[in-house]
Amino acid sequence: MPRPEQRMVTFSIDGREVTAPENIMLVDGAKYGDVEIPVFCYEPKLGQPVGACRMCLVEIEGIPKLQTGCSTPVKDGMVVHTQTDRVKTAQQAVVEFLLINHPLDCPVCDKGGECPLQDISFGWGGGRSRFIEPKRHFEKPLELSPLVAIDRERCILCYRCVRFSQEVSEDYQLVFQERGAHTFVGTFDGHPYVAPFSGNIIELCPVGALTSQPYRFRARPWDIEGSGGICTLCPGQCNVTFTVRDERVLRVLARDNAEVDDGWLCDRGRFGYQAIHVDERITQPLVRDGGELRPVSWERALDDAAAGLRRAAGKVGVLAGGGTSNEEGFLLQKIVRDGLGTNDLDSRTFDAGDRDATLALHDPALQATVADLEFAHTVLVLGVEPVDDMPILDLRIRKGVRRHRVSLAVATARPSSLDANAKQVVRFAPGDEARAAALIAGALGGSSDVPEELASLVAQLRDGGEDVVILYGERVLADPAGAAALVAIADALNLRGRDGAGLLGVPSTANARGLREAGVLPFAGPGLAPVDRPGRSTSEIATAAAAGELAALWLVGTDPLETHPERATWDAGLERASTIIAHAGYLTAGVLEHATVVFPTESHAEHEGTVVHPDGRVQRLRQAIARPGEVRAGWWILSELAKRLGVDVRVLTGPMASTQLFAAVPFYAGLTLDEIGGKGLRWPADASAAAAWPATETAPTAPAVPAPAADADDGRLRLGSYRSIWAGPEVAASPALHFLRARTRVELSPHDAQRLGLFDGDKVTIGDGGGTAIEATASVRAAIPAGSAFLEGNGVEGPLVDIRKRPATEPVALNQ
Repeated sequence: MPRPEQRMVTFSIDGREVTAPENIMLVDGAKYGDVEIPVFCYEPKLGQPVGACRMCLVEIEGIPKLQTGCSTPVKDGMVVHTQTDRVKTAQQAVVEFLLINHPLDCPVCDKGGECPLQDISFGWGGGRSRFIEPKRHFEKPLELSPLVAIDRERCILCYRCVRFSQEVSEDYQLVFQERGAHTFVGTFDGHPYVAPFSGNIIELCPVGALTSQPYRFRARPWDIEGSGGICTLCPGQCNVTFTVRDERVLRVLARDNAEVDDGWLCDRGRFGYQAIHVDERITQPLVRDGGELRPVSWERALDDAAAGLRRAAGKVGVLAGGGTSNEEGFLLQKIVRDGLGTNDLDSRTFDAGDRDATLALHDPALQATVADLEFAHTVLVLGVEPVDDMPILDLRIRKGVRRHRVSLAVATARPSSLDANAKQVVRFAPGDEARAAALIAGALGGSSDVPEELASLVAQLRDGGEDVVILYGERVLADPAGAAALVAIADALNLRGRDGAGLLGVPSTANARGLREAGVLPFAGPGLAPVDRPGRSTSEIATAAAAGELAALWLVGTDPLETHPERATWDAGLERASTIIAHAGYLTAGVLEHATVVFPTESHAEHEGTVVHPDGRVQRLRQAIARPGEVRAGWWILSELAKRLGVDVRVLTGPMASTQLFAAVPFYAGLTLDEIGGKGLRWPADASAAAAWPATETAPTAPAVPAPAADADDGRLRLGSYRSIWAGPEVAASPALHFLRARTRVELSPHDAQRLGLFDGDKVTIGDGGGTAIEATASVRAAIPAGSAFLEGNGVEGPLVDIRKRPATEPVALNQ
């Protein structure tokens, strides 16, 4: 449903005339008049209020009983009193009853000093206790999960954490156990509360009942300071606040931005900060000497890297990814083009489109926003799993379905966590993402050759309302037909230029859109300006390196052995190249085995510059802590390399690089770091910026339908791959998240498992028939289509693989 129109009304509160939006809750409306009504259970992000704590009681003229301000909507002419004797007596009574069983352990409670219960007891409590009986006691603290500790004595039963589990993340794990004074929060089955968003309940808790295991007893509120930043561990780019003490990040909190993250964080972003301070992190330059990487001075590392790149000039392949900033991407492409004489650079993982396809697909008139997912009439999730690829979108889509009756359709190869929320679910073979998009486009364009399984989904898109958002993954673009199909779908649904509707892509790396706009593409420079001689794309760089056509590879913030398809090709290419320059924070497989020079990179808490959200919002990175060891700013490393390669980039500070970037990209014209501010600035929403978007050189054509993926045969299964939310060196290096780290796992259907004699948890061998085989753990999922298997990671390439049970070296007892 479209965003509701706001009508302003006037009401009176404590003698003040206040103007506020109609029908917002009185607690929020009172803030427009600078009046605070105390609350415990109320949190707008959780949805409809429940009135559980009764702390917000107010007096409204014309209503004999006191009313809860959290569940009473504001109306025109309403007269409200919050300071009468009746209200004060009621509020004091509520505080008194809450403190009956609450322990007085503020000096040792992690919440002490930033606790709403403390504040409200001081401001609205009676100031004395009449309770002399023994308080209730529980064993404490308990591990609700490896990340969250619960002190049940402190719980005031506000219901916030349970509501989050049941109504926001919809994992339905948390419930109230027992009754009356013995009530406590727990999981319904007694298992640990492990879920992608479990850490949000810590921040929601208004007392010290739920605390962060990694943060417990690390600092007091008066010892710390907060620093706003951006999480660049995934494309979601959630706004965060780093809790800093003595130049160390001790905690990460959400920093509400309704246009980006809606005030939530995934556990990877909330707890991944521990990887910043681990011993495994690279904090000084490394050079391979005698077959091993050894620490060296910056001068030695920069000289060796420049010499290797100079020798390979014209035969250098460059990849950028991860959290590489726009400024670093801009400097990188300038060095590569002006100093090394090549256009063989890319920032994409799967996308195989050319410049015209990129311009057509990312036309500002077709771009949807994150908030549109919540208010659209219909949302199509195509070839992407939000909870793995961009987790925060999973919560936003669920919110839209639950609160605003969004009609959801899911079309993916692998079963999605959103299937239960969708009206239509379509499965296709792994690798058929572009084909599915082309078939949908053809059906919407009037083609009669529509597969039966797509007919209902096409009808839902056509008849589901005017505001349609297509959320697609980068795998859809692996075939050039994918981009054309997405544009055709948007035009068939009349989404061009329509507010609240359009296309929203989920890239494979955190700042893929920013790097694209900064010119880290083989066919386009800054602002997607054309280049004279287009270079090689990502997959072409891999093939050329494996064939010995490239003498050097330059990897900035990425390791293709960890993140890219065609791992065997990349491995061969890295082996054959004589010079490998890597900018990395950790010694991942490709860096450890092949790199000749390694530059340490900044973490997202140390970075400065800008990034671009997938919906076009330019956001600012601010440095929260000092860089450890000998880590230097990314722009400084590139500027020093540029000097040694004879390129004058004229950059002495980070803001100077930003200024050059904004001047070089036409649709960033006039942008400044101050204007971006703390919430970011979405440039496609500015008419003058959108008008500066380059025009395509060729008219779009109807998308061709790619050939279908190979069918399973001779006992072999179609192979798809995915990258878990828990993949990445930050998760593996973080002590708190180590138990969640990605493992080599293959998902298959019960039918195929039975045919192969496999059970859940069995060790298997996966072979591609070409001599490549890896070991994995079988995971049997009922929703997996028969004939397909999905591998976590990129160890084996399909399209067809053999899966065999690994022979046991010793008898294993199975629990029947």
